[in-house]
Amino acid sequence: MMILGIVVFVVGLLFSIAWHELGHLSTAKLFGIRVPQYMVGFGPTLWSRHKGETEYGIKAIPLGGYIRMIGMFPPGDDGRITARSTSPWRGMIEDARSAAFEELRPGDEKRLFYTRAPWKRVIVMFAGPFMNLILAFVLFLTVLMGFGISQQTTTVSSVSQCVIAQSENRDTCKKTDPLAPAAAAGLKAGDKIVSFNGVKADNWNQLSDLIRAHPGKDVSIVVDRGGQDVTLHAKIATNQVAKKDSHGQIVQGQYVNAGFLGFSAANGIVRQDFGQSVTWMGDRLGEAAHSIASLPSKVPALWNAAFDGAPRQPDSPMGVVGAARVGGEIFTLDIPPTQQLAMALMLVAGFNLSLFLFNMLPLLPLDGGHIAGALWESLRRNLARLLRRPDPGPFDVAKLMPVAYVVAGVFICFTVLVLIADVVNPVKIS
Repeated sequence: MMILGIVVFVVGLLFSIAWHELGHLSTAKLFGIRVPQYMVGFGPTLWSRHKGETEYGIKAIPLGGYIRMIGMFPPGDDGRITARSTSPWRGMIEDARSAAFEELRPGDEKRLFYTRAPWKRVIVMFAGPFMNLILAFVLFLTVLMGFGISQQTTTVSSVSQCVIAQSENRDTCKKTDPLAPAAAAGLKAGDKIVSFNGVKADNWNQLSDLIRAHPGKDVSIVVDRGGQDVTLHAKIATNQVAKKDSHGQIVQGQYVNAGFLGFSAANGIVRQDFGQSVTWMGDRLGEAAHSIASLPSKVPALWNAAFDGAPRQPDSPMGVVGAARVGGEIFTLDIPPTQQLAMALMLVAGFNLSLFLFNMLPLLPLDGGHIAGALWESLRRNLARLLRRPDPGPFDVAKLMPVAYVVAGVFICFTVLVLIADVVNPVKIS
């Protein structure tokens, strides 16, 4: 089952890469740019076939992919025009101009990438990451609306016997602790709360907010008990409870005084409607963007986990090896096969979301770096037109290649660090 899970993730990874490059390929061809190569993977070519003017193939190392477009950069001072890989890793090792100069054919003069209007170049470079975003959206939507996700429900799992401040971090009641309102009202494990003080309880977050908003108030609670509606009455206590953020998530280590009923909610697999799914995905997108922005701050903990035996943090960055391992572990969990598949799809969806955000960073050799170059060219050409100055011509992105090499070097070092941590101290979910 472990091997099956790894295979499922690798297949999802390869499809995600191919899907990304298809975005670049289709838009490049749409705008008449010649594309000599479309490759999934790096290293030795395992299989390839020419169709029209493009060679399609699969390479041995499934850590990325690329398409090769003619004329990624404008001519240099020597008048040479070159092609460049759209993959960040391949772009590291290619000379910014000479390779494409060797691939030029008669008639290519009007099919060069850099000769296209800036907005067309933005579309070509954005199309790859956007394909990953679309795939992430579809996979998330499939899981959320089709399979459902595990979350707290309005069903009672257990009832507290007393009121204990959550910051005390204890479960045993003292003689001085007051009786919990839920126990006093007769709430029982297995009861499903239907409404709270006249308000229908649709989900746990809504119910939790209602309870917190009624400290010291006498309320009525309707529960479904064995198929029968039973009305209970309780006086909500005031207690120190965990703080919630604007998304309804618990803020670790922070507490507020709020209403307290005194029961634990049962977890269950709950399907989301379209609106809930979109909200959920929006929250994940924001969290993913924050995670990428905070990557530099996680390097020390990652280093300690890789070389000093420190515990690996649950939100630690993972590479392809670590994600594949998690994919394998998912299929060993003692959960229904449908939920194993749902978790695997979530993993691939999260991978695609990360690919989208990572590639949108305005740094060469990433797609976002080329987008930034095209936007800058458009800005300075429009300013020149507005100020009635000579057209400055294409912006020579190739001049930024030294910076691109530095960025690529940093990415490689970070990737190696993550790989070592994934091997010696992996993130585990079981």
